[in-house]
Amino acid sequence: MNCVPGAARVGARSPVASRASHAGDVTAGKMQFAARLARRVGPPSCNAMRRANAVASAPPLAAIHPAAWRGLAGKVNLFNRSRMTPPKVATSAVSTEEAETTTEPEPIKLMTSDESEELLKIRHTAAHICAMATQKLFPDAKCTIGPWIDRGFYYDFDYKPGFSEQDLKKIKKQMIKIINKDYPLRREEVSREEATRRIKELNEPYKLEILDAIKTEPITIYHIGEEGDENAWWDLCAGPHVESTKKIHPKAIDLEAVAGAYWRGDETKPMLQRIYGTAWGSPEELVAYNEFKAEAARRDHRKIGKELNLFSIQQEEVGGGLVFWHPKGALMRNIIENFWKDIHMARGYDLLYTPHVGKLDLWKTSGHADFYAENMYKPMDVEDETYQLKPMNCPFHVAVYKDGYFSYRDLPIRWAEMGTVYRYERSGTMHGLFRVRGFTQDDAHIFCLPDQIADEIKGVLDLTEDILSTFGFTEFEVNLSTKPEKSVGGPEIWDKAEGALKEALAVKGWDYEVDEGGGAFYGPKIDIKILDAIGRKWQCSTVQLDFNLPERFELTYIDEENSKRRPIMIHRAIFGSLERFYGILTENYAGAFPLWIAPTQVRLLPVTDAVTPYVEETVARMKAAGVRVDVTSKERLAKLVRNAEKQKVPVMCVVGEQEAKDGTLAVRTYADGDVGVITVDEVIARLEAANAGKLEKF
Repeated sequence: MNCVPGAARVGARSPVASRASHAGDVTAGKMQFAARLARRVGPPSCNAMRRANAVASAPPLAAIHPAAWRGLAGKVNLFNRSRMTPPKVATSAVSTEEAETTTEPEPIKLMTSDESEELLKIRHTAAHICAMATQKLFPDAKCTIGPWIDRGFYYDFDYKPGFSEQDLKKIKKQMIKIINKDYPLRREEVSREEATRRIKELNEPYKLEILDAIKTEPITIYHIGEEGDENAWWDLCAGPHVESTKKIHPKAIDLEAVAGAYWRGDETKPMLQRIYGTAWGSPEELVAYNEFKAEAARRDHRKIGKELNLFSIQQEEVGGGLVFWHPKGALMRNIIENFWKDIHMARGYDLLYTPHVGKLDLWKTSGHADFYAENMYKPMDVEDETYQLKPMNCPFHVAVYKDGYFSYRDLPIRWAEMGTVYRYERSGTMHGLFRVRGFTQDDAHIFCLPDQIADEIKGVLDLTEDILSTFGFTEFEVNLSTKPEKSVGGPEIWDKAEGALKEALAVKGWDYEVDEGGGAFYGPKIDIKILDAIGRKWQCSTVQLDFNLPERFELTYIDEENSKRRPIMIHRAIFGSLERFYGILTENYAGAFPLWIAPTQVRLLPVTDAVTPYVEETVARMKAAGVRVDVTSKERLAKLVRNAEKQKVPVMCVVGEQEAKDGTLAVRTYADGDVGVITVDEVIARLEAANAGKLEKF
């Protein structure tokens, strides 16, 4: 399998075959942008992708851009689908012969460092060149670390004055000079003593600390430049790198930003200056990447959340990482939660509600107080007892189990909860809804017999696929993590558990990658990443077996021989965090949410006061049918429509005197523009069908 390390991609088929796809933001300009990028981006490097119903199950495309490379552009006609139609554009007459000989440019593949060893080397070398250039211009800057990252690199410096935007331009210019010198990159092995001597000679204290952390020998150094060249530069490094600086195209690099970062991520240590950069194999890739970034910025959930008045995080007034759901966002959250609860109960789960705090002793028994303490808030004293804000829901579900008495006939037991938890995050790590201090997990725990593991895991995977595809996520990457070196539980139960996970994945027909030794100490797990409309991967769903908590809490059931046995415990989350999933959903659709979860589904736009009674009657009928509708007027029609589109309202209905007379509505949708004049009865019927079928479009 030639695939992304640690993950394999699967295309999931939607459980509702008739579900229409959502076009997202498809204004004419963005459609032209999509067409332009469709010519640039190509199929993935991962040939092992398995796709079910390749066209229908492709991720929603609000605007195709470089991340649409993954199996879409170059393989299917991006516009020959129900989810979007191309804009009408004037074309010149072209003969059949000319059309046949016209060829499109070779599609570009934008790959991560994990997907391309050559790009990894380019980015790693670019980080070194960045450090070399920086120290040539700013000799007082002390080097720390400079790794490659997903689509670029960074390098951290101790430089008290800091770097300005102008400084970044100077550094980039110096980098280009170094690249054009065609310096070789040379690997050298030295003793620890020699490395120490050289580092002290350069007065690089952070490198001494890094050297102390290296436990293997010999120590490796990479030089940029010929041996004996006074302009040469070197760094502690294990590699890999390109052979010479000229292997990097000078027009395929950029320095993107500078930010603060604590040394070793420790707030008690010095604040460093982190220079972020990107590097690609060609200038064309850099252009495509910059367009990808621009599209990602357009979809930023923080910006859209403010524009659509969905949520806020009031750091100054209330505190960082604490989410306020505004009426529209809260309405959507309620719809999502109700759907989640309904489908769980239909699949044999019972719902739980548990407290937000518990005695510290509970967390000591679970082990969280020992191995998770740095992510927990400080305990509080209440009437001579110590309580703890919960960072996890699982010990509380265990407490409910211990409060009962179960026979093997009672198992499996499936309990689910939208449980709010609180975890400490450093202020510098928080990011909108993606990383917060208080969030709601869609937790569930299954207590079952060893022989029930495979069936239960299969049920979880089915449920995960059905829930995620309902929200438009139909492509997944799947990872199976197995027994680590240190673990609890005997080899027999580990073998049985891992075999059950593999069996469930085989029954699903999903490709997956095995991360040998990557499981938690208490059990193997399956992780699922979803791909959004612009090709980004998001870790959401996890299925984790646990042999540890049943042992720690002495959970039992009575077997056929009337003996006490330990149940198997399965942790699983599908959204992961409801807040984070909502942020992903917002960016996936660029705020143009599927019809069934849109906070306002329909906006009536009366053009005259004479139709007010008809509008009021229509609103009442729609609300009675469960449709979320509002009315705006008192403005020119063009402005009413423009404002509704700015708010990304899925369906707009213009109401004039003729419509009132005929019992109709002039319908326009955000996705497709003008639909035509339709009777009120049909509009309501279609909206009811959208709500019942969880449809994305009118």
